[in-house]
Amino acid sequence: MLHLRPKDLALVHDLLARHLPAEVAVWAYGSRVNGNHHEGSDLDLVLRTSDLTALPAGLLSNFREALTDSKLPIFVDAHDWALLPESFHPRILYRYEVVRPGAPAVLA
Repeated sequence: MLHLRPKDLALVHDLLARHLPAEVAVWAYGSRVNGNHHEGSDLDLVLRTSDLTALPAGLLSNFREALTDSKLPIFVDAHDWALLPESFHPRILYRYEVVRPGAPAVLA
């Protein structure tokens, strides 16, 4: 279960919709999923493309900037799955919550 106030989760969903393509899946992990959070805990997110390759240049930094500029009362730490060390992947896979499943890529 993701421990986040409903209005904060709604704002995260809004930011995702405005700043990331629909095919990018977003998972939460860390203390707000594990249940060992406190009021000021950050929200850890990992962004995953359908083929697990790196996000297009600038996309992650633009999303991070939007998070920083938002009215969220907590810090949100967003990472690109493909750029994290592979040794970190099992930690996330052990316990995560899907925030947005990602849509199949549209073929042109």
